[in-house]
Amino acid sequence: NQPQGITVDAAGNVYVADTHNSRIRKITPDGMVSTFAGKPTKLFNDIKDTAGMDHPSGIAIDKSGNVFVSDLNKDFIKKVTPDGKVSIIAGSGDRGKKDGKGGSASFYLPVGLAVDGNDNLYVCDSYNNMIRKIAPDGTVSTIAGMSRKGSKDGKDTTASFWHPNSLTVDKNGNVYVTD
Repeated sequence: NQPQGITVDAAGNVYVADTHNSRIRKITPDGMVSTFAGKPTKLFNDIKDTAGMDHPSGIAIDKSGNVFVSDLNKDFIKKVTPDGKVSIIAGSGDRGKKDGKGGSASFYLPVGLAVDGNDNLYVCDSYNNMIRKIAPDGTVSTIAGMSRKGSKDGKDTTASFWHPNSLTVDKNGNVYVTD
């Protein structure tokens, strides 16, 4: 129901952010579809219920097979291990633009995700108009954008975006953003 994000693991399994069903779907190379993580939004009332998702949108996978999900309406970034265990790796659940480690950081409608060769996770923090980086230790930092909407070229936080929604990282660590 209105899928938004897609990624593929080393074995050829496809993972889809099934956004309006609040689930992550796994499609095996032979076409078998199953629910990998998540449950319907109506069951996700407790913010401490990490397994629930409220409109997952961005999705990316690291070298170890961990699937990362932007939980759009709850402003969390979640990790799903290959065996299906879900945890919150960043975000307080309160909308904001604070850098910090894990739950001390905040986002405002995070969408697109990408992982680089060093397992850094990049986030399109859409309504903050910023690009954020989550290091493997869970530290969130702003790498581009200045929070105000705009279309200004510049370096790092002197540049501006207008609701960035997708990104990718090349083998040299360059981040490309759709704005």
